[in-house]
Amino acid sequence: MATDTTPPALQDFLTYRLHRLAKLTDRQSIDAYAQVFGLGVGEARCLAAIGQFAPLSVKDLAARANLDKAQASRAAQMLVDRALVLKSASETDARGVVLTLTRTGRPLWKRVMRLIEQRNADIFGCLTSTEQRQLEGLFDRLIAHADDRLGGGGAQ
Repeated sequence: MATDTTPPALQDFLTYRLHRLAKLTDRQSIDAYAQVFGLGVGEARCLAAIGQFAPLSVKDLAARANLDKAQASRAAQMLVDRALVLKSASETDARGVVLTLTRTGRPLWKRVMRLIEQRNADIFGCLTSTEQRQLEGLFDRLIAHADDRLGGGGAQ
């Protein structure tokens, strides 16, 4: 005879809570990027990724900024239009482009990175430094596990 068990509450799942935390913090980030820099969140993520990992193709940018390729392409073009990012022909792929920061983009990238640092301090400031290191290690393991399960196709 089958037993009728009550499923766990949705809010008890780790994935639900991770998504909720991401949404709560994204709302604040969206406001901060718009008010401080006049950038959308996708543009800010792309600027941060290009500054950190350049030169990047659009495909690599999408992976590094955690966006889909179309979102990354649109955001990169907006950054190019604002003279913050330079788009040039790839030396290894005749059809591809590479993205790098311009002289105008570099100081803005540094300011964006300081805001990201501050946002992280605000979000994780309720944890002790030991708890923060533990959480970083746990996230690294979870990301590596999920990346392995997807065949290693995720961003670093």
